Amino acid sequence: MRQNVLFTNNVSEALGEALQRLNPNRVFVLVDTHTARLVLPHMSLEARPIVIEAGDDHKSVEALMTVWHALQEGGATRSSVLVNVGGGMVTDLGGMAAATFKRGIRFVNVPTTLLGAVDAAVGGKTGVNFGGLKNEVGAFAMATDVVVSTRFFATLPPQELWSGYAEMLKHAMLTGEAPLRALLNFDPTQDPERLLDLLRDSVQVKRRIVEQDPLEKGLRKALNLGHTVGHAFESLALQRGKPIPHGYAVAWGLVVETVLSHMECGFPSLLLHELAGYVLSHYGTFAITCDDYPQLIALMRHDKKSERGEINCSLLEECGQVRLNCSIEPETMETALDIYRDLFRI
Repeated sequence: MRQNVLFTNNVSEALGEALQRLNPNRVFVLVDTHTARLVLPHMSLEARPIVIEAGDDHKSVEALMTVWHALQEGGATRSSVLVNVGGGMVTDLGGMAAATFKRGIRFVNVPTTLLGAVDAAVGGKTGVNFGGLKNEVGAFAMATDVVVSTRFFATLPPQELWSGYAEMLKHAMLTGEAPLRALLNFDPTQDPERLLDLLRDSVQVKRRIVEQDPLEKGLRKALNLGHTVGHAFESLALQRGKPIPHGYAVAWGLVVETVLSHMECGFPSLLLHELAGYVLSHYGTFAITCDDYPQLIALMRHDKKSERGEINCSLLEECGQVRLNCSIEPETMETALDIYRDLFRI
């Protein structure tokens, strides 16, 4: 199913047109406590609200059950529509709830964060965290419509914008050197209109890949660039009781996997150092020591891309030239982590 993705700052009008076309018998809107307060009052939407706690630590089976109960109590049927208004946590969890309730009801995503817009809301991946691991339980299910806007980004702290920008960096690296350099010379906190144009280009990269490989059997694995290491960093942070933003984990993961790309595929050293310098300047560091390597490698082996307990990465020969299903030896990963620590002066 091809998603209808609209880029507009007239969110209520676009959402109203989508719902009119879908013609549901009931409309529900899922928000977290932040978007319930900051966003929902500014939307013209007649719907039964479902409110969950904010934060990735609430992207859980318990929260999923809360949504199921609310849909059931509200009389939702397969003719109903769930509108997910929020960041990636809300669209991931809401999509999972819609995909599984009565074996699937329709849903619409209205991402309110840059990360949600460029990554979670588009492409059909849904899920929740489980057993201390990111997105351990999920399903492929496409939102019928996605309304992408920068209208609500003004409510976000700069950290949220930088978190989403990491996924845009990844999409640029999958496209070519020129798109990457354009992003390395831009500050997403400064120009919302220019950001919307760049966001449109970035989302189109993901859409083209997903349309060719919706169930991640081949080409779509390219979108995992930075994520094998990034998810391991994210899970380690959760285990430490100090969660980190997903996009920050991806930014650091991009650096490590670009190091691996240089080691394994000959990725240009100069561009690697430019990327590392940009990430260090804008994202800071994720502090690790040699003592963390065994746990990080165990987490990477548990990653969804691993089929036989190997460390599986998508790497780059150069920007726009992807090498899929690269099996990385633990010793090689340890060397890449050593270089990451050197680049980030840890």
